[in-house]
Amino acid sequence: MSKSKVYFSDFRVDFNSAGLTAKFRKLLKAAGIGEIDMDGRFVAIKMHFGELGNLAFLRPNWARTLADMVKEQGGKPFLTDCNTLYPGSRKNALEHLDCAWRNGFTPYTVGCPVIIADGLKGTDDITVPIRNGESLQEAKIGRAVMDADVFISLNHFKGHEEAGFGGALKNIGMGCGSRAGKKDQHACGKPSVDEKLCRGCRRCMRECANEGLVFNEETRKMSVNTEKCVGCGRCVGACNFDAIAFTNYNANTELNRRIAEYSMAVLDGRPNFHITLVCDISPFCDCHSENDAPILPDVGMFASFDPVALDRACVDACLANKPLPNTWLTDEMSKPGFVDKHDHFMNTRPNNEWKACLEHAEKIGIGTREYELITVK
Repeated sequence: MSKSKVYFSDFRVDFNSAGLTAKFRKLLKAAGIGEIDMDGRFVAIKMHFGELGNLAFLRPNWARTLADMVKEQGGKPFLTDCNTLYPGSRKNALEHLDCAWRNGFTPYTVGCPVIIADGLKGTDDITVPIRNGESLQEAKIGRAVMDADVFISLNHFKGHEEAGFGGALKNIGMGCGSRAGKKDQHACGKPSVDEKLCRGCRRCMRECANEGLVFNEETRKMSVNTEKCVGCGRCVGACNFDAIAFTNYNANTELNRRIAEYSMAVLDGRPNFHITLVCDISPFCDCHSENDAPILPDVGMFASFDPVALDRACVDACLANKPLPNTWLTDEMSKPGFVDKHDHFMNTRPNNEWKACLEHAEKIGIGTREYELITVK
């Protein structure tokens, strides 16, 4: 397979420029967004609206610029995301829309409708076959995503407690899965609690939507109800004392492969285009109500028709930078017994297997990890 083209612009602008949104438009035009036939077609712009309390998600200005460009090409854009599997402010369409609006994503600010793709309760999905699927043969995708004629992902690049990082494939595969689809992807492993490390704070219970955690009032310790646990991993990220971990050590590898397969289901057979902004690189997903300080400096804007090459280019750009001081990453690196993996995302979350997603995505035919980086000034 030949190298895919990935286009890049940094965030630098001078006093005589028209600003970052103008530079963003220039990048997307250079990357070929104008080659897509959008005339009269519904165009899904998949992005993350941010959990309430999180301030690392992409500003609505980026979405507005993209939506305006789609309309200039005759397209009918809408911003979209699917409901979450865990508690929070995005678990049903009413709360999800309220969250989006409160974070600045309204039809007025972004210039197009905002639609929750899997409906009121996260049950409005379509079963889609997965070409070349190995772990799964079909995916449950939000109906509005699959009804669109053209698919565009607008991604915020950041860390993730299980996937290693959240980029294009994570935004597409996990993000476009309905609540049932998210269960399918997470169901490959279930966590356990180390009682010696458990402090009994019950912080993890606030993240569990399925009664998968049980607190013993006598011992003041938590345990996992494996019958009800769906393996979503939210409790793992919620524990400040490393008391919760997956017992299936292949869980993160398998999760990443399933994310790739769900991405294939979303993209297969229709025009698609992908944009990633590498800024505010928080150690956690935008699904968290907190985001912590960025672990790395802002890098820039990337765009490509190939989401695999795009993710690889963004990772490489991040790995080429030095960690920022006083962050989750440098805290991890200063712990006794730290073993440097020479990988910022592995050093942030040592048990993640982010490479598995890109390897599997390439294997099943989504794209290639080989890329040519083209700088747009």
